[in-house]
Amino acid sequence: MDNPVPASILRHMSFDSDILVVGGGLNGPALALALAGNGLSVTVIDALPAPARAESGFDGRAYALALASTQLLKAIGIWQTVGHQSQPILEIVASDGRAGEGPAPFFLDFHHGEIEEGPMGYMLEDRYLRGAFLDAMAAEAAITTLSEERVVAQEADATGVTVTLASGKTLRGRVLVGCDGRRSGTCERAGIKRTGWDYGQTALVCAIAHDKPHNGTAHQFFMPPGPLAILPLPGNRSSIVWSESHKNAARIQSLDDAAYLTALRPCFGDFLGQIRLEGARFTYPLNLTLANAFVAPRVALLGDAAHGVHPIAGQGLNLGLRDVGALAQVLVEAKRRGEDIGAIDVLERYQTWRRFDTALMAVGTDAVNTLFSNDNPVLRLGRDLGMGAVQALPGLRRRFIREAAGLSGDLPRLMTGRPL
Repeated sequence: MDNPVPASILRHMSFDSDILVVGGGLNGPALALALAGNGLSVTVIDALPAPARAESGFDGRAYALALASTQLLKAIGIWQTVGHQSQPILEIVASDGRAGEGPAPFFLDFHHGEIEEGPMGYMLEDRYLRGAFLDAMAAEAAITTLSEERVVAQEADATGVTVTLASGKTLRGRVLVGCDGRRSGTCERAGIKRTGWDYGQTALVCAIAHDKPHNGTAHQFFMPPGPLAILPLPGNRSSIVWSESHKNAARIQSLDDAAYLTALRPCFGDFLGQIRLEGARFTYPLNLTLANAFVAPRVALLGDAAHGVHPIAGQGLNLGLRDVGALAQVLVEAKRRGEDIGAIDVLERYQTWRRFDTALMAVGTDAVNTLFSNDNPVLRLGRDLGMGAVQALPGLRRRFIREAAGLSGDLPRLMTGRPL
């Protein structure tokens, strides 16, 4: 009679899911759907209760999605349900100046007509995107969602990775993916260090209704304390991301709505007529934080867990979705070749693909914020002349437009709208 296999060994030979995803925000569900559609089972561990992430009322939060990001969302079946609720970004205008004085004479004007693919991107409200993810995951048999659960420990070994939840439950998978934000516990437990610094700025975020139409134009107004982004929403509404010093932002956020608008108007200007607040007001501190590695044994980091950058170019979620596309492609291709999808050499393919791009974006956004968030007259002259030079060169301007649309670089298949 054969000797029975010890329970401890059986446990290490079986898996609750192929992939364990920590974090149920946006990148985690996107990755889960991309993998589940290609034969991998996924468990998404979300610290928040599900109803809190699917509010139906307008609260002002929205995302600027590059054209390539919408292609990924289309490939995983999300864009088809939310695209009609989005606002195309047809033009981007960037200018330099001071509050109350209007923009400098030199500016950048990027128009979608200069590329063949269509709008450079789309604005989409948070409530629609999160709701679509929740519905899609609920309909996918290969995805298990655990709400109000938090990972407190993780341990990788030669064949898989085991996580322990605060409830005492344990789960085992082949790969653990950290989508748990800038203070990623997954990153910390894997022993990965981080590099970064605080910008001394806080973003004030809200939505504004205005009398005049925005015509699908996004504005980036660079002021000494930090940039103001005015991003078009459906109808005569815009999303605002307004960077101020920590101290001034705290003061402004503490004001009532009328006083808040009084503080905003000199920065916003009157080009869209009278403005009114709509929805809630939010703040979040701005910093740069980069994981020194994107992978560890049986572990991969994705989105803000790997790289949190300044929102000056609106690329935070777009970078995360590029990570989704790259990691999904690496894992699915490894599975088809019969490889161990959690082997470090497999995961390092993802790191090699994504590290340079994200480092370049981090350096770029950091440099732009440093260059523009000051009132040095020499720097002001240099940056304004630089914007004027770019505006005068159609080839260079077209390159910037394609970059804004997410169409440059080594794109994962999903970012081109192709299936894995």
